[in-house]
Amino acid sequence: MEHPENQKVSNQVSAGSREQSLFRKINKLSLIKLAVSCVLAVLLNILLTNFVMNFLKFPLFLDTVFTAAITFSFGLIPGIIVAVFSWLLPCIYYKSINFFVLCSIAEVLLICALKPAVLNIPAFTSKEKIIAIYTGIAAKLMLLYILCAVSISILGGLINFLPHLFRETDVYYYGVADTFKPGLIASNLPILAVNILSRIPINLVDRFIVIFGGFFVSRGLVKIISISQSPK
Repeated sequence: MEHPENQKVSNQVSAGSREQSLFRKINKLSLIKLAVSCVLAVLLNILLTNFVMNFLKFPLFLDTVFTAAITFSFGLIPGIIVAVFSWLLPCIYYKSINFFVLCSIAEVLLICALKPAVLNIPAFTSKEKIIAIYTGIAAKLMLLYILCAVSISILGGLINFLPHLFRETDVYYYGVADTFKPGLIASNLPILAVNILSRIPINLVDRFIVIFGGFFVSRGLVKIISISQSPK
């Protein structure tokens, strides 16, 4: 008959092996769900962009709503992957090069630096404390939204301005987002200022949708991806 102490050690080893096996399965399943979420985010970014700009004809850049959602949920690396592929696939399709992906990456970096921490609020938490927590989250999202709107306007304006440095004639391209350019050019503003200022009114609208919309989408994503690591 096996000694009781040896049997106890054997049971502990067996339990540890089962826990490790369960942990590997959970991690593998979580990674699969994360990968699927990233692929869907890329496709939804592209579909939403085409729907808003080509079908609805709205001068809004909503190509990073799901990039923001992934970044809020899972952090820097998944956010950058979604940002890059959301630009890379259309560039491959249209056989073009587009440096505005830098705006998406900048947005991912800002979200990672400033995203609010969302805590699991206990059921017995007082109403006043809950209001304070959500007020803090809203304030941080508002700060993030303003910083994204301004910084992306500046970066996007610089990217759009750079080609003019290599042109001998004053040739300007007006995209659907450049609604405010004619009036700014009529005011005899420098081209760099025109490229930046023309984006601010539009980015004040679309960044609000991206930041707040992406945040609320991320709350659903976290619930879908999260898996209890405790054995049932």
